[in-house]
Amino acid sequence: MTESDGAFRGSVRPSGVERVVDVQLSTVHGDFVAIGYLDRNSGEEQMVLVFGDVEREGALTRVHSECLTGDVFGSKHCECGDQLSAALGAIVQEGHGILVYLQGHEGRGIGLLAKLRAMKLQAEGLDTVEANIALGLPVDARDYQVAADILHDLGVQSVRLLSNNPLKREALLRHGIKIADLVPLLIPPRAENRSYLWTKRDRLDHYLPHLDGVAD
Repeated sequence: MTESDGAFRGSVRPSGVERVVDVQLSTVHGDFVAIGYLDRNSGEEQMVLVFGDVEREGALTRVHSECLTGDVFGSKHCECGDQLSAALGAIVQEGHGILVYLQGHEGRGIGLLAKLRAMKLQAEGLDTVEANIALGLPVDARDYQVAADILHDLGVQSVRLLSNNPLKREALLRHGIKIADLVPLLIPPRAENRSYLWTKRDRLDHYLPHLDGVAD
């Protein structure tokens, strides 16, 4: 995966975030600095976990969309909770890195209740793309401007992005984040989420080579 330059066009980028508080946060993975931000545009409260010196080239970075069902309740329907844990572990093992946890991204940006309605449609036979469309909602409504503003505020030179989603990479590039590499974050599939993962691969262009040969 090649290096790309996402240099911001223009001299000074006005930030849409305000850094509110920094505090040490001990987790099962390691000791991070938790930094709280206010998104001035949406009013959302955002948080980032920082480990080690990140003002360097190629800081290992996960931009993680909130997923209450996966991150908190351990849903087997998706791989979000496993990805969150794996990303934090990888950052600690690397010795430095960033996890941006994005509120307002539930259900690829459609919100919690709409996501639950979409999950019900999926249980009835639609895939995750078809379910959103059936509800009259965007397939992916997420915006990554706030993530870019946070990374700029942290002073990162470039990131190695922990993601399987090329659209996330493209969005961060558009917002002026230099991507040194796209690092896959592959989680072994479960029987409960194989169909969901195949849809992400086949219809949303996620890089999921570990699904090759996985039987239904």
